[in-house]
Amino acid sequence: MRVLAFEALRAVDERDAYANLVLPPLLRKAREQEGFDARDAALATELVYGTLRRQGTYDAIVAACVDRPLREVDPPVLDVLALGAHQLLGTRIPTHAAVSASVELARVVLGDGRAKFVNAVLRRVAQRDLEGWLAEVAPPYDEDPEDHLAVVHAHPRWIVSALWDALGGGRAGIEDLLEADNERPEVTLVARPGRATRAELLDVLGEGAGEPGRWSPYAVRLAEGGEPGALDAVREGRAGVQDEGSQLVAMALADAPLDGPDARWLDGCAGPGGKAALLGALAARRGAALLAAEKQPHRARLVQRALAGNPGPYEVVTADGTRPPWRPGSFDRVLVDVPCSGLGALRRRPEARWRRRPEDLEGFAPLQRSLLAEALKSARVGGVVGYATCSPHLAETRAVVDDVLKGHGGAQEVTAEWIDARPLMPGVPALGDGPDVQLWPHLHGTDAMYLALLRRTA
Repeated sequence: MRVLAFEALRAVDERDAYANLVLPPLLRKAREQEGFDARDAALATELVYGTLRRQGTYDAIVAACVDRPLREVDPPVLDVLALGAHQLLGTRIPTHAAVSASVELARVVLGDGRAKFVNAVLRRVAQRDLEGWLAEVAPPYDEDPEDHLAVVHAHPRWIVSALWDALGGGRAGIEDLLEADNERPEVTLVARPGRATRAELLDVLGEGAGEPGRWSPYAVRLAEGGEPGALDAVREGRAGVQDEGSQLVAMALADAPLDGPDARWLDGCAGPGGKAALLGALAARRGAALLAAEKQPHRARLVQRALAGNPGPYEVVTADGTRPPWRPGSFDRVLVDVPCSGLGALRRRPEARWRRRPEDLEGFAPLQRSLLAEALKSARVGGVVGYATCSPHLAETRAVVDDVLKGHGGAQEVTAEWIDARPLMPGVPALGDGPDVQLWPHLHGTDAMYLALLRRTA
């Protein structure tokens, strides 16, 4: 299982792969081998995700235990050391077992010479527990709060700063948020209206295997180890895996007050199809039709798959939302869940925190503004537009909306006004001052989804 974990980390490092895409096929292959059981799979998963989440902390600790800069240590050796450090400092594996297993892994994948180096370094790591190492390698909070939090909670400093700016408040809130980013997220299902019900899913799962969602009437939270693909409703597309924050965004757009017709809905950035499937089901209950547009053909195919069997009329098109083929003013409701840094989903993609750079936001900004501007043009006067993104970074949320409302990003001929999104998430606490909404992992148990609702006025 440790070889499997090492292979997954190498794929993430060498190919910029995502663990959630790399690990499942490795686990499927391993299950074909005699003696590899569910406990082995669970440990391999914990080793991969735990190591990726805490990579920055482990790098700081390993750096204190070697006699050269980390950049001079070969990446495969660093992966073995990080796996070993996680076993020593982040699990209940006994010290002697963690060291010996890591050295044996090094011998198999790196050779005897490097295995001796791994042995020497991990024996130094084992001399302290995690709390002792953090006291050693993290600067005092009073001297450098952001760097202290970055080391202790394993986030790059620039992300700590950005999240703190977006969250506001003092030390307790940001520490709760950073720690929530390091927790394994729950798997949440959505029962698509008209096709499945929450009660049905809970009944099939049985007692103890699932719980109702906290906020969405369509959400079911799986117990740890639950397998969504084992459910007929998921295999048949009547239900799907969808974070509760994403469900709330789609529901809020669908429930926003509207004067006049409510017959044509648009999802302008529909891939991979989770929100489109929920919107399509909600639209069908009102007799409305959904157009789901996605620029990338392979993602458009995923949208088509997600919407297959929808009870109401829908169409999936491959189209660029910044140069839409439909006529302006064609839709009553429009959603654009724009491409972004993904800083709101660091629980699910822990490697993204080490891969993203501040300059990445500069690349997203023009696209986000253009998509929102075209979405406003696509809505009729009086129609509703939802701007959503899985990031709490202010440069990707309120700043984008404010700029477009001022006529930037190609929206000079469009005017719009805010709609307060908070009443459209009934029962959800801590939604801030509005009119937009920012969800948080530590407050709501969801990804850090952002939603702004606008009404086109002219």
